[in-house]
Amino acid sequence: MTAQVHVPSLLARAGTASVLTIALGTTMLAPGLVNDAEAATHSTKALKIAASKKGSPYGYGATGPNRFDCSGLTLYSFKKAGKKLPRTAQQQYNKTRHLAKSQRQRGDLVFFHSGRSVYHVGIYAGGGKIWHSPKTGAVVRLEKIWSKSVWYGRVR
Repeated sequence: MTAQVHVPSLLARAGTASVLTIALGTTMLAPGLVNDAEAATHSTKALKIAASKKGSPYGYGATGPNRFDCSGLTLYSFKKAGKKLPRTAQQQYNKTRHLAKSQRQRGDLVFFHSGRSVYHVGIYAGGGKIWHSPKTGAVVRLEKIWSKSVWYGRVR
């Protein structure tokens, strides 16, 4: 979108968030703004889908659309965004392009590991946070990455 938008007339017809979205040329996504080029990627679409599942209960082995385990949420989100992932967190790690922390972007997968074994996965939301389905009794939520034992992967 170009900057040739007449913002005052838009203010009269749209809410503040919509006007900011138009004026900045970005798409609103939790937890922040994502530009149009990024929004077109499968990873960013998957991030938006995962965020839309906020509050869905954890279910062991569940792959949606109403209950999820950790890898079930990532599988579901990327499938809806047009990308196929294997079922488990370890298999998903094995199928992604591995990245350094400095290369991570919103929509990349964050894999928690103990030694060489991956035990949890979430979708990077920016700002050191992930969308994930943590454990029995919990719900899909946005949470700060709590461990330094993480690897990053980009879905190809």
